[in-house]
This record gives sequence, structure tokens and C-alpha cells, in this order.
Amino acid sequence: MPKMKTHRAAAKRFRFTSGGKLLRRRAFKSHILEKKSPKRKRSFRKNVAVADSDCGNVKRLLGKK
Repeated sequence: MPKMKTHRAAAKRFRFTSGGKLLRRRAFKSHILEKKSPKRKRSFRKNVAVADSDCGNVKRLLGKK
């Protein structure tokens, strides 16, 4: 059986923490920023954990499950 390949697009978008959690970038930061409040835009800088329901799919794409 051949080796499982990592999905390269997913590898660029998701990171594992040292504890094994998956992190993702927040949405809505790329454009139309004038109407968004500074507080809201600051919160977009922080990475956030992937939802539990999506973790299985993401891990499979990254070749970890």
C-alpha cells in the first residue's frame, strides 16, 4: 500500500499545537475592512481552535489519522 500523501492546501491552513489541538486562521480578515470595527479586526489576528466536528476531516487531510 502506498504512503498517504498530505493535502498541501490543508497543510498551509492548519497547524497542530504541542498539545495536539488544531489551529486555524479566522475568516473575514482579507477585505472590506473599513466597515469593521478595530476591536473586531484585532480579534481576527488570533488563531482559533478547529471545531471538534471538523477535526477528524482535517486530521485525515494532514495524514495524522
